[in-house]
Amino acid sequence: MAFDTKLYHRRTNPPRNEYQTEKAALVRRLILRLAKRMLVTTTFDIEGCKITEYKGMVRGITVRSPTLTQGLLGGLKSIIGGRIGAYVNMCEDARQHAYDAMIKHAEELGANAIVGVRYESADVGAEDCSATEVLCYGTAVVIEQK
Repeated sequence: MAFDTKLYHRRTNPPRNEYQTEKAALVRRLILRLAKRMLVTTTFDIEGCKITEYKGMVRGITVRSPTLTQGLLGGLKSIIGGRIGAYVNMCEDARQHAYDAMIKHAEELGANAIVGVRYESADVGAEDCSATEVLCYGTAVVIEQK
């Protein structure tokens, strides 16, 4: 099998147009953002790291109620029985919103990790106007590798 110099050149020196250059810059920014991501754990220590500073308790809270469609579908499904997908989606959205708010709170304090993360939820309001409260909380810390 002969060595294909054109194929080798294309692989090692891909053509660069404006779109590819912009895409490469976007990928680099994404990698840098991921490298700076907040480390979040339910444990109170992180293996291979030492906690150098405690920033304090951080929390994120949200209250969600089902939309009219979710309420109707959920009501019908509760009569029939089974998994109520509309409510599951609403609860997942609420958890994610509370989690994101907790991360933002920790970033504002200058933390790079959160330990001891917990979720709590409760029903809020009367039976005819129910909503779900979701709280996500933990301890914001600064960590370094050992």
